[in-house]
Amino acid sequence: MKSGSTSILIIYTGGTIGMKQNPETGALAPFNFEQIEQEVPELKKFGFNLCTYSFDPPIDSSDNNPDFWSKLAAIIGDNYQSYDGFVILHGTDTMSFTASALSFMLEGLSKPVVLTGSQLPIGMLRTDGKENLISAIEIAASIQNGQAMVPEVTIFFENRLYRGNRTTKHNSEHFNAFRSDNYPPLAEAGISIKYNYPFIHYPTQEQRLIVHTQLDSSIAVLKLFPGISENVVESVLTTKGVKAVILETYGSGNAPMQNWFLKKLEYAINNNIVVFNVTQCKAGGVDMDKYENGLMLKRLGVVSGRDITYEAAVAKLMFLLGKGFYGKELAHELEKSIAGEITLK
Repeated sequence: MKSGSTSILIIYTGGTIGMKQNPETGALAPFNFEQIEQEVPELKKFGFNLCTYSFDPPIDSSDNNPDFWSKLAAIIGDNYQSYDGFVILHGTDTMSFTASALSFMLEGLSKPVVLTGSQLPIGMLRTDGKENLISAIEIAASIQNGQAMVPEVTIFFENRLYRGNRTTKHNSEHFNAFRSDNYPPLAEAGISIKYNYPFIHYPTQEQRLIVHTQLDSSIAVLKLFPGISENVVESVLTTKGVKAVILETYGSGNAPMQNWFLKKLEYAINNNIVVFNVTQCKAGGVDMDKYENGLMLKRLGVVSGRDITYEAAVAKLMFLLGKGFYGKELAHELEKSIAGEITLK
């Protein structure tokens, strides 16, 4: 350990970035992250103390679940006092879900937690992995006036740093895999890294980290489409054990006005099933005061998701259910901004 140097913990969970191609067979396999400075020798120039923790076996991000998020949050909590920042290497498919979950689970966070990954393995010639990793580490280590530059859970990808719970993966082929349509980037990396200070959340006072690991996945998703049948709607709203339903609506939060549809929503809400209105649009948000269709949902007791992403809506519900909120109490808590995931107007 380099005495007095900035210490960063790199957590490899799985994903393309940690893969290396066998020169003889061409097959991809995870490399040894204890030798990270050999794989990416540019990191030595930082002079940081870089330590690694690898999930064994690595987890394909498609297999992620609340237990994985709880383990990841616990690792950060256990190592919080020993490091100045954390970089999580993660598969891109569910990175926005993980970033959203951690933003809620790490209450009182005052150190950077930066998620990143790549579209090509780090050992390949045209990889985006090296630049993403180098910049993510630099951001995680950046301090000004004794305070971390970005003390949030973030995603760094293709030269941009985003608030994690505002992101969604929008491209599976290009290097710019993520977007944050409803919130500006927190930083942009060019010749230098420029921070967008007004949009970064800074603690108002010294806080103690509280790690929440209890999550409840008793939720369902009802995505609307023209011609959706009564049977489909009923099967989702009456699924055994479900405590909340994300209703993916059209535009600014609109849904069909058919009597049967409204009756089924009303029945579910009266039976303490929270219905969370989240727009199918990637940009913009829910405004149930805008059209009569939205007003009807509001009158029934449907909760507005405002400009929340689908990924953050899933994580927020699991988090709040895990804290024991249910029915009207849950609906009330959903309307609050916990970690900057929604814009309060």
